Amino acid sequence: SLIYPYLCSYMNESKSHTIYISKLEDITSAAKQLLGIIGSCRIVLLKGDLGAGKTTLTQQIVTVLGHTGSTSSPTYSLVNEYESKNGPIYHMDLYRLNDLDEAYDIGIEDYLYSGNYCFIEWPELIMDLIKGETFVQMNIEQMHDGVRKVEIQIF
Repeated sequence: SLIYPYLCSYMNESKSHTIYISKLEDITSAAKQLLGIIGSCRIVLLKGDLGAGKTTLTQQIVTVLGHTGSTSSPTYSLVNEYESKNGPIYHMDLYRLNDLDEAYDIGIEDYLYSGNYCFIEWPELIMDLIKGETFVQMNIEQMHDGVRKVEIQIF
């Protein structure tokens, strides 16, 4: 079980929120709103179909968190690390992993124990590792006319 040196606090008492992103130009505003909702929670799971916008949204959140360099998809690297004024930010894509042993091989526990932001796409493989811990799950759904529905739940 993971032990964090802080409590995960969040902006509202509600543990469930929904926001809509109607166009790409709205993504910075959405990223700021999402960060306000998740508060101090550091493990953020992103779920959604291919092309739903998980990577694009995460890249914008990383920028809002203060990373000034370029960002890219971690599809092939599995983990991208970004520097920010508040420490490293980890963006993971676990889609290509076959089993939990491969997650251990990339050092998944080190990232999760770090206390730094961990944005994890395709997290199904590691759910047992965070069972009982506080985390945020974002379900992203592409709706009609390109609108993205982001459902945020805090567990």
